Amino acid sequence: MKTYHPKLADVQGKRKWFIIDANNIVLGQLATKAAVILRGKSKAIWHPSIDCGDNVIVINAEKVVLTGQKELHKKYYSHSGYPGALKTTTAKEMREKHPERIVEKAIGGMIPRNKLKKIVLGKLYVYVGSEHPHSGQTPETLTIK
Repeated sequence: MKTYHPKLADVQGKRKWFIIDANNIVLGQLATKAAVILRGKSKAIWHPSIDCGDNVIVINAEKVVLTGQKELHKKYYSHSGYPGALKTTTAKEMREKHPERIVEKAIGGMIPRNKLKKIVLGKLYVYVGSEHPHSGQTPETLTIK
């Protein structure tokens, strides 16, 4: 019996589009569902060295829910590489300025840090509000319990 190894050509034309409404959804639950779909782990032909995931659109990113005191205590860090250049931003400040980045960073944190990460995250589209320009792809709606 031979082991099946998917080729990139087997996956290329079969990518689906999914849309997730983040309205009143807990951030962690949204991120795990989106990360699994982006990587393709829900498919039978999944392999860690092949990008076999689907495209994900997240709408209403500003309405995602953070549980507990995370709105005030969760911090996002950025560093330019120069000494003393560490910048911190709370989740509340991030929601006011760039609410889509909260969702992008949560999903990006669940993707392995390898050469495929940039390619996998290139299939993620996060929008503030309920409008998106991908209606031509006829995305399927995903519900998160």
